[in-house]
Amino acid sequence: MKKLGLIGYPLSHSFSKKYFETKFHNEKIPGYSYELFELKNLDTFPLILKKNPCLTGLNVTIPYKEKILDYVDEKDPIVEEIGAANTLKIINGKIKAFNTDVIGFEKSFVSKLAPYHKSALILGTGGASKAVSFILKKLSIPHLFVSRNPQNENTIGYHEIDENLMKNYTIIINTTPLGIYPEMEKKPEIPYKWAGKQHYFYDLIYNPSLTLFLKEAELRGATISNGLNMLKLQAEEAWKIWTDKN
Repeated sequence: MKKLGLIGYPLSHSFSKKYFETKFHNEKIPGYSYELFELKNLDTFPLILKKNPCLTGLNVTIPYKEKILDYVDEKDPIVEEIGAANTLKIINGKIKAFNTDVIGFEKSFVSKLAPYHKSALILGTGGASKAVSFILKKLSIPHLFVSRNPQNENTIGYHEIDENLMKNYTIIINTTPLGIYPEMEKKPEIPYKWAGKQHYFYDLIYNPSLTLFLKEAELRGATISNGLNMLKLQAEEAWKIWTDKN
């Protein structure tokens, strides 16, 4: 039996186990299991590997997409460039890191992109934000990161988002966990009153399907999208990596 799984903390919001178990059942794929490994501290990761010698692949979620790179033997070129991974392939005890978020985000994001969606604000600066930035660069969409603690010239604070900025940055992408189940009463603190029909709000969160972030945008006529399709796309890409014989 080959074992796959997900590491992160917390994992109460996770859709991955159900997704892959349903896939194994519907597509009649034998010999695989999928488990959740909720790690309060990444220091326990080597112990997970030791206790589960049948592990051949892992998904990685918040908050370890960057820190996990300290534990891998090899990095895919995209991982090298952006400094974050969400998929690990394990062969003979060696771990190679990949990022399938980039594919999942690009394919799900462009489907609702309009010509007037020219510039973007990325809320959050964690591992997922790096995959988003990678794709925005590929699409030639200028963007700024928004953080509670801005550290560089391409990052601003939430308090700096004013009416003029909202007018010029019509794409707003939430890569933070604010609003995720079970803390669904939370949302990024941005001035939603200046959102309108010209805006595109994209939330990487998929549970709940309609976060407060998206509800606020929808009320004002903005185009909205949650992260469910991105999840499915990145999961299928991870499956290809795990089952590739190379």
